[in-house]
Amino acid sequence: MLKKKITEALEPLATLFFPPHCAHCKKRLEVGVDFCSDCEALIERIKAPRCEFCSQPYDCATGEFTCPNCRGEAFYFECAVAVVRSRSVIRDLIHRIKYGKEIWLARVLAQIAAEGLEDPRLVDEEFDAIVPVPLHPKRLREREYNQAEVIAENLSRIAGIPVLGALERRRYTTTQTALDRRNRRQNLRNAFSVVKNANVTNKNLLLVDDVLTTGSTLDACAAVLLERGASSVRALTVARG
Repeated sequence: MLKKKITEALEPLATLFFPPHCAHCKKRLEVGVDFCSDCEALIERIKAPRCEFCSQPYDCATGEFTCPNCRGEAFYFECAVAVVRSRSVIRDLIHRIKYGKEIWLARVLAQIAAEGLEDPRLVDEEFDAIVPVPLHPKRLREREYNQAEVIAENLSRIAGIPVLGALERRRYTTTQTALDRRNRRQNLRNAFSVVKNANVTNKNLLLVDDVLTTGSTLDACAAVLLERGASSVRALTVARG
């Protein structure tokens, strides 16, 4: 409580010396927003019609549906909700937090991710914990932080759901960028495990990452969480690749 009061008291001074600016183009802003109107207009939020499982938008579809890529597939997660498309402004922000060490962008990206909690697939869920997708220790040393973890921590403060570092990446894998879904699944085989002493039994978990592409990483994480006794796993990402 004291920390919160101190933070609130210092906020006007912080704004005076460090005036807010657009997270993308750096244009000066009014207090309380993260993007200028021009950059905000470039952010494409994913709305129905979209795949119920992977959030892939399909303009020509109607109502609830499963996309051709997910049809016939068996997923360990209940659904994967992505809030925006990974294009333009959002792609730039995600690249900067992952490779430019701009960790402050976690707050901005978490604000966007929080919109996903109002998605019909998540809004009625009572989550016991937020579980960030882990990085392998080698990649963590290179980046110095896990972008999924810092986004999850900021989302936790917004939503009031605790973060549980339940997963570890025990096998280093090659980059997934050029791989299709089948090869991604093979690449991720036995890559994740539940951290020793992490209690996930009977918990309803929200798995969090920055970008959803094929869903293979999220599904591999969900599989080991369910194997260790989690009651259900749903996923939330900032963007859909």
